[in-house]
Amino acid sequence: MTTEALPRVAPSGASEPVIAPNATYASVTETIIAPLVQTRRWTLWWIAFLLSGLVTGAMLVSIVALFTVGNGIWGVNSIVVWGYAIASYVWWVAIGSGGTLISSMLLLTRQSWRSSISRSVETMTMFAVAIAGMFPILHLGRPYFFYWLAPYPNTMSLWPQWRSALVWDFWAIASYLFYSIFFWYLGAIPDFATVRDHARSTLGKRFYGILALGWRGSAGQWHRYETIYKTIGAFGVPMVVGVHSVVGLDFAASLMPGWQESIYPPYFVVGALYSGFATVNMLAVLFRWGLGLQRVITDRHFEAMAKIMLAASIIMTLSYFTEYYMAWYSGDSFERTVVAFEFTGDYAWYYRAMLVGNCVIPQLLWFGRIRRNPWSLFVISLIVDVAMWIERAMIIFNTLGRGHLPSMWHPFFPTFWDWLLLFSPLGFYTFMILLFSRLVPTVPMHELRELIHREGRG
Repeated sequence: MTTEALPRVAPSGASEPVIAPNATYASVTETIIAPLVQTRRWTLWWIAFLLSGLVTGAMLVSIVALFTVGNGIWGVNSIVVWGYAIASYVWWVAIGSGGTLISSMLLLTRQSWRSSISRSVETMTMFAVAIAGMFPILHLGRPYFFYWLAPYPNTMSLWPQWRSALVWDFWAIASYLFYSIFFWYLGAIPDFATVRDHARSTLGKRFYGILALGWRGSAGQWHRYETIYKTIGAFGVPMVVGVHSVVGLDFAASLMPGWQESIYPPYFVVGALYSGFATVNMLAVLFRWGLGLQRVITDRHFEAMAKIMLAASIIMTLSYFTEYYMAWYSGDSFERTVVAFEFTGDYAWYYRAMLVGNCVIPQLLWFGRIRRNPWSLFVISLIVDVAMWIERAMIIFNTLGRGHLPSMWHPFFPTFWDWLLLFSPLGFYTFMILLFSRLVPTVPMHELRELIHREGRG
């Protein structure tokens, strides 16, 4: 991968351009299309690709072991019936939901800096939701009957139990994955046509020509494209709110102490935005460095994303204090027991680390130098993502491990297979992201060219 330093935008005021001042139509197209048409060796890319492939293999091994032996290889028990699989499910859904929420909201509010990150955001969403949908199926006692969740015609008159949160999750994930793929593909059609026209091989021209669906860039095509793209984008915000509210209701609709709270749906939506932006930050830093995108992903993008992360951190902190206050104000001894257990119980150190990662460390983003430093932002975003996973795990373990009956208090002890299925999907995610970086333009070229035109350059 190229690490050549290109001109960077100097920090300044609101008049600062979104992309580098020396960027033109030709330079933007050449920069973005280079990873797709260059024939030179990409040593670092191949190393990362092979390593992620090995980790993906480990994920397949863990799934085969699970299907062969059963859920007993995990640390789940009759008390803590949800383990790492469900915590990871909620975490991956949050990343995916945050991605679409980011792309749709920035599109509807006409934020010009959206152009450089929208493609990676939508790709992140698609892959994360696909991985998230895998975990509830793996968690089923009989995963080979997962299709029973769908109301299909059958001779045994089997219908889903609509009061089950598992059914809600199935439909939320299925509809959201379909939407994510459609929104991503629709936005990439003009760029597929550009790659088709620049491809150096016959195979490349045919491959991208099929993906471009006959796009020629006529005025009529552009008019229809912009109309439907903005319309579909408008559906994104309510869909994300609905999908992740459903995930929050998986907990809030129960009778367990610590879960039966009306704050959970909006709290989960904000958490999705928080972890989504953290993941976008890390991808933007890596794409900028590895693909030489310094002209189109500037420090202004990182500063804007850092400010949104800072706001989300403040809201999350307020949500935590609201949870503590309501446990005290309600006078419910069981609610107070769960809160006390969070700070003093078996997982106290994990819970405190979660508070530090989500509430304390992001406050460094008040400083402009940190907001505009890509690698500082990368580290903070990584910490936030880890802390958000711990939060999901603590929601499950602290409540299930400290329910209404003291005789049923029991901690969760993860096994080797829990840890393997926790980390190995990250390798699968990296594997797909690396493939994406070599097959699809990581930045929408047509949006950047339009931006250059509006700024009077080109």
